[in-house]
Amino acid sequence: MSDKELSSCRAFVFDAYGTLFDVGSAVAKFRDTVGDEAERLSAVWRQKQLEYTWLRSLMGDFTDFWTVTGDALDFAMEETGKKDPVLRAKLMETYLSLDTFPEVVETLKALKSQGHKLAILSNGAKHMLISAAKSSSILTLFDHIICVDDLKTYKPHPDVYQLAVDQLEVDAAEISFQSSNGWDIAGAGHFGFRTAWINRTKQPMERLSHQADVVLNGLDELLPLIEAPQKA
Repeated sequence: MSDKELSSCRAFVFDAYGTLFDVGSAVAKFRDTVGDEAERLSAVWRQKQLEYTWLRSLMGDFTDFWTVTGDALDFAMEETGKKDPVLRAKLMETYLSLDTFPEVVETLKALKSQGHKLAILSNGAKHMLISAAKSSSILTLFDHIICVDDLKTYKPHPDVYQLAVDQLEVDAAEISFQSSNGWDIAGAGHFGFRTAWINRTKQPMERLSHQADVVLNGLDELLPLIEAPQKA
């Protein structure tokens, strides 16, 4: 993707978890309680959360992301020997107020001030997304919070990405989609979005049919690529 092509985008759509919100911050807040298994608990929780969305989509057995998140946490806690109902409740509550990454707020404010349409497109349940966005004071920066609750399937199904086209009333080719998840970038690119992979942890490229148009270390690296504000 060239700078010119990126600046022609009329809307910037963001994945939520791992892209705007630091999913690792939930367990990090209770590191002293969890102890030596904190990093493993956090990693297994996230991996199972993703796996359960994919598996439920394939099985045609949808349940909302809040339930998926709880199921994944239960697996992770059993895997790491942390059978603690009080800790479980605290971790789930913390998922409603996850920290944002350091550059998120100012980047969103800059894009908004330039006149771009902004949206979240996430597997997250609507109440989870609204709560986390309110907690980090970014809710009012978005034109739409788009989730899969009514669709009842998860990304990377193409129907999920179509939700952004329908709600923003912008062609797929005019949407820049930002995600920290390589599989999500592949799904969005396959659908027809322009894609920016926010690869903070220097992961290798996924071996799928579509790769990111640009690879960035953080969301703030979007700003130099945008030449001018766009009119709706």
